[in-house]
Amino acid sequence: MSEADVGLFGPRSVTWQMHADPMMWIAGVRALYLQALHPRAVRGVMENSDFREDAWGRLMRTADFVGTLTYATTRDAEKYGARVRTIHRLLTATDPLTGETYGIGEPDLLLWVHCAEADSYLQVERRSGLPLTDAQADRYIDEQREAARLVGLDPSAVPATTAEMEAYFTGIRPQLAAGPDAREVDDFLRDPPVPAALVPARALLWRRVAALAYDSLPPYAHELYGRPAPPRAAVDRRLRAAGTALRRVPAPLRRRLPPGHVAKAMARLGRGSRPSPYKLRRQAAILDGPGRAQR
Repeated sequence: MSEADVGLFGPRSVTWQMHADPMMWIAGVRALYLQALHPRAVRGVMENSDFREDAWGRLMRTADFVGTLTYATTRDAEKYGARVRTIHRLLTATDPLTGETYGIGEPDLLLWVHCAEADSYLQVERRSGLPLTDAQADRYIDEQREAARLVGLDPSAVPATTAEMEAYFTGIRPQLAAGPDAREVDDFLRDPPVPAALVPARALLWRRVAALAYDSLPPYAHELYGRPAPPRAAVDRRLRAAGTALRRVPAPLRRRLPPGHVAKAMARLGRGSRPSPYKLRRQAAILDGPGRAQR
């Protein structure tokens, strides 16, 4: 396996194993719910994207970004990151309270988006049964500082452990609110407009995905959205049931789904690079604590 080809993380990282799990789709929806609670961050989305008309496309673009950073070559990941940073420098939004114009690439906004995503991915995966130890969870948060760097953040200013991540959320809570934009995101995610032919699928699949993603939010998020938080134990049972069902879908079939980054990485690096939760169990015995993944 060539050192030049393994990308930013490599097959020995927690990120490599975790990001191939099918529960990442539910985690991505949770991240959208959480991100919408920062008024300036969600305003930037509303003013600069086609979220209302193309929510699925936005999810796919996010999946493509995460997949590229995780499984593509270092060169491709760096190019993608440079493109994202350029977009951040060019776009602005209007503060919903003060009317101030601000850049969507402000570090505090990028940090919120990053932390909401990384925390959502980790929370959903662990609570749904992916075998991650506390040390591996810390290692994942540390590894994700590479993703933060690519979007324009200073990695030294980004949480490197689960404890630091928890402290970040505690500190930022006074800035969070479920304003009109968050309400619009909430309404949209619960009942997105779809073509007539897809209405049955929306009722059967999407609403269950969105409900599970929403229910997995932290208690303060439920309080801000104004709906009672369901019992955590009940949500965890549903997450584990969903994880068990989705992980029974044959991995070769899952790897054919778009955007297909895992299949491309395996073609580049060989079958030994195949992500698997069993590798997390083996790594747990030799994990040397938080730190950059060894390639």
